[in-house]
Amino acid sequence: MIRLVMVDLALQQEQPQFLEQGDMHMYLCYGLHSMLNIVADKEGVGAAVLIRSCAPICGLETIQQRRGQKTDKPVLLLGLGRLVKHWVLQQNGLTIAFTLLRVGAGGLELLDGPEPEKILIGPRVGIEYALPEHVNALWRFAIAGTPWISAPKNTLRPP
Repeated sequence: MIRLVMVDLALQQEQPQFLEQGDMHMYLCYGLHSMLNIVADKEGVGAAVLIRSCAPICGLETIQQRRGQKTDKPVLLLGLGRLVKHWVLQQNGLTIAFTLLRVGAGGLELLDGPEPEKILIGPRVGIEYALPEHVNALWRFAIAGTPWISAPKNTLRPP
């Protein structure tokens, strides 16, 4: 079951960050791309992680069908627009301004995976408008060696 939540537009992006750890929410940013965030701390704290790309561990055929592409290259799920563009909730022409997926609600799950051998870090992408200390902060993380990293890859390095 998926619960849709309506909130004031000014709170649309921030309010879900204060929900239960593991809750996921999608929202339209600047009218361009849908974003996927995952709450990363206890309820009430206000911390979330923006997901920029994913590597499918199963269901590649379903992803290809929804995207209308028969490729297994990483382009299927790289970047904000591609990652959420053809999500299950955005099928059948639905326009989603805000969607909340509660922990254990089904359809999208967070699973423990193997511990990555190497992690890469770098500055966030596309926040040139922010304060310099935020633009340059090393708040972007990726697993080294995977092709499923959104651009630009040249800004990532070992810690």
